[in-house]
Amino acid sequence: MSVFDKAKDKAEQLVGQAKEGLGKLTGNEELENAGKRDQLSGEMKEAGHDLKDKAAGVVQDAKDKLSGDK
Repeated sequence: MSVFDKAKDKAEQLVGQAKEGLGKLTGNEELENAGKRDQLSGEMKEAGHDLKDKAAGVVQDAKDKLSGDK
């Protein structure tokens, strides 16, 4: 996963935290819920990218073993 993707996912989570906090502070339940959704979305994207990275590593390890590189 690129550094840009990681930063984007973290930014989405931080924006979500800010929205949630502002929603709580102002009593705006809709804004609070939107913040929670943004956080969850960022976390899910981050987890998906992590899984893709791990899968790519496993595939590369298998290729290396088959070709005798490692």
